[in-house]
Order: sequence, then C-alpha cells, then structure tokens
Amino acid sequence: MLKILAKRLATALASLLGISAVLFVVLALAPGDMFSELATNPAIPPDVIEGLRKQFGLDDPIHMRYLRWLAAMLQGDWGYSFVSRIDTYDLIVQRVPTTLFIVGCAQLLALAIALPLGVYSAAKPYSLFDKIASTLAFIGFSLPTFFTGLLFILLFSIHLEWLPFIYRTNITETGWRWAWEMFRQSIMPIAVIGLAQGAAWTRYVRSSVLDVIRLDHVTTARAKGLSERVVIVKHVVRNALIPVVTLVALEIPVIFGGAIITEQIFRIPGVGTLLISSLIANDTPVVMAVTFVMAALVIASNLIADLVYGSLDPRITHD
Repeated sequence: MLKILAKRLATALASLLGISAVLFVVLALAPGDMFSELATNPAIPPDVIEGLRKQFGLDDPIHMRYLRWLAAMLQGDWGYSFVSRIDTYDLIVQRVPTTLFIVGCAQLLALAIALPLGVYSAAKPYSLFDKIASTLAFIGFSLPTFFTGLLFILLFSIHLEWLPFIYRTNITETGWRWAWEMFRQSIMPIAVIGLAQGAAWTRYVRSSVLDVIRLDHVTTARAKGLSERVVIVKHVVRNALIPVVTLVALEIPVIFGGAIITEQIFRIPGVGTLLISSLIANDTPVVMAVTFVMAALVIASNLIADLVYGSLDPRITHD
C-alpha cells in the first residue's frame, strides 16, 4: 500500500507542476497586469509604474518569472494582493473553509439522494417509482444551477421569507443560535449544488446497478436462497460503486465550477467569489494561487478515489 501511495503521490505532484506551469503561462500572456489600473491614474507618473514593474520582475522572461514564483510558493510565499492589501495565503485561508463546507455538504447530499434512489430504481426497473425518479432526475440534471438558485431565492426568501438569500459572515449570535443561523443561510446553496449533482448521479447509479444486477454471480446468489436485500447490498452495490467512485472523482471540477456560480448568486465569501473578483481586478497573484489551490483539491480528490478502488474490489491492482 505504501508503494502504491508513493507512486500516486509522485504522479499527483508531477500533475500539479504541469498545471501550475500552464496556468502561469496563460495568465502571463493575458492582457493587463496588477499595475494596469495604476496606469489610468494621472496622479501616478509613468516612471513610478515602470519602476514597480521592474521591482516585481514583470518584464523578465516568462520562464524566469515562473521559476521565481514556484520557488516562492515552495517556501510558503504566495504573493501579495494589491487589491485586498493582504498576503495571498492569508486571503485564501480565510475563504477555503467556506467553499469546502458548501461543496462537501453538497457532495454528501448528492450521494444521499443518488445511492438509494438509483439502487431502488434499478432493483425495480420500469416500475412507477423508477419512472418518477428518472423523470425527476432528468429535470434536475437539465436545470442549470444559476436558474435553480434564483428560483430558490424567489420561493424561499422573497415569497415565503423562510431563508436568507445573502450569506453573512458577521453573524452576531453565539452558541446554538449562531449554528442555527449558519445552517439556515447554507441550506439553499448546498441544496442547489447537491440536487443538481444528485440528479446526475442517480441516473448513473441506476445504470451501473442494472449492469451488475444481471451478472452471473448475482443470479447464483439468488439461487442459493439469499434474500433480495442481501443480494443487492453485498453482491450488487459493492461492485456497482466502482464506476460511481470514478464519476464522483471526475465530477469534482464540475462541482467547483458550479460552486463559483452559486457563490456569486448567494454572495458567499468563498474561493469562487475571490477568483471572480480577482480576475476583474487583474489581481494576478491571487488568481494564480486560487486556481492552483483548486487544481490541488481536484487532484487530491482523484487520488483518494484511486485508492478507494482497492477497498471496493481487491481484484483491482495499481501496478
């Protein structure tokens, strides 16, 4: 297991290095930089702006700038945000927990929806339950997150006035009251992401279970007199979860993309909101650090999924 883990970590680090190089080159070739807005200010002389560019090495070749950035990153220096007037590392650390909380809870909600609905629909194919679940899954998969987010705001915030539609970080309550307010303002963004992913995964779980439930070893288990519940749980679901784990790992970038949109709708102070505001302000150090962190989260999730395969099916090797 340690050998497998070492191989996967080496692959993950190489992938991160390649991703960081591509991101840096793309951002370096993009028009504008963090001093572009200063050039529009007539109170700042052009020679001052030119001096700042030379001080931060913006006129150096791209490969030198990348190596300098990489060396600083490895030493824990992620740059400085000239817009927020704070170190980039501190800025991201303030935002990452919120995004991970929303995305993590949405993932759990999606799995809680997809696994039981998908398995039961496959166990009772073409039944009334299967038709209703498939129809709802198709509708949920078709609706974009920005539409469902606005729909939730209109229904639960404006008409019913049950839930707040703006995510607040300055909650003055303490104790259980603080936890309740945090829960209330998190319901809609978690539901928007979780329902969309749950609908897509329900269809995939159903298809995966249908493929496994027709195999010979499942028929043999039934012939031995095992109950249908035991057959489904022990002989079907375990094997059907292997492609589902692959799907969940591959869907992580899509989930983070949806989280960026959802954070904009509900004004959530997460990594997605930080990325959009930094792109608009040409805050390159923050953009580079945020995209690098999101890439690291995606690679880490795929690494975890790769290691989970062996626990689901010992026949799978990682050579």
